[in-house]
Amino acid sequence: MNDSLAIKELNEQQMKEQRGLLIQLSPGIEQADYERMLAEMLRNGYRMVGVFDGQRCVGISGFWISTKFYCDKYIEPDNVVIDKDYRSRGIGKLLLDWLTEEGKRCGCRSIILDAYVENAPAHRFYFREGFIARGFHFLKKI
Repeated sequence: MNDSLAIKELNEQQMKEQRGLLIQLSPGIEQADYERMLAEMLRNGYRMVGVFDGQRCVGISGFWISTKFYCDKYIEPDNVVIDKDYRSRGIGKLLLDWLTEEGKRCGCRSIILDAYVENAPAHRFYFREGFIARGFHFLKKI
């Protein structure tokens, strides 16, 4: 991994600037919709961390901390995206290690996450990092 990479938690303005990365995972989200959804998510405890190569943000992960009966208090990485030009350089591992430590610091007992069914590279990464596939996440648009 590049020693010039730095990881830091982002403020709201810095989060707003990350739509370009987010749409690499979730294409089609317009800036106005991104900012509207982000504002609502922030009211519900959403946070985001970024990996920077100099001034350029090359990886992000949003995250939530909450509690569920099946896993107790947890940290949930959400919208984990590594810039396509920076993949396979250890940035995902750097983010996951930071999230793991933040979860421990906040008293979490688990890390839970969703990965798109079609995202096989992410599945391989999470399995390699010790995650298990515990169930299905269902979605129905209304």
